[in-house]
Amino acid sequence: MIGYTMHFYDSERVGLFIDGSNLYAAAKALGFDIDYKRLLDHFATKGRLIRAFYYTALVEDQEYSPIRPLVDWLDYNGYTMVTKPTKEFTDAAGRRKIKGNMDIELAIDVMEMAPHLDHVVLFSGDGDFRRLVEAIQRKGVRVTVVSTVRSQPPMVADELRRQADSFLELLDLESIIGRGGHHRDDRHYGDDQ
Repeated sequence: MIGYTMHFYDSERVGLFIDGSNLYAAAKALGFDIDYKRLLDHFATKGRLIRAFYYTALVEDQEYSPIRPLVDWLDYNGYTMVTKPTKEFTDAAGRRKIKGNMDIELAIDVMEMAPHLDHVVLFSGDGDFRRLVEAIQRKGVRVTVVSTVRSQPPMVADELRRQADSFLELLDLESIIGRGGHHRDDRHYGDDQ
């Protein structure tokens, strides 16, 4: 945590790209909830925050989606929401499954935003993003990956961590972006995803 601030420069144009389900799973594995207002405020102090994208799939045709309040809150509080409906399918064993991968949407947005950014902060441990990180580094953009190696098993793919310019351990950020206590009623929107 000591060299943490050295990874950012005041004049840098910073973009946050949050793989919602991946970040939620990592924080849950570490036993804390994320306060998305504190997260945004924190990274806004690290440079010139240009945009904060949040990616999540939404289950359609449900009376109530547990993630809907979070999506609405983020949308009104400084995040650019990128959502798409989940797809329901039956696997080979006849089990109903729900699929909602947002990797392509995130990758396209990072590539489109790269000319306007100096530093991308990717909140995901998904190894599929290694090539994306490599591609934008060739454009002169520095990349910080935020995930965790402290969960069992680790949530960040080794190849992604190695490719990034820097890696931030999510657990080290808990005191900065975590919600104090684990009260279910004092929602600062970090419970659902």
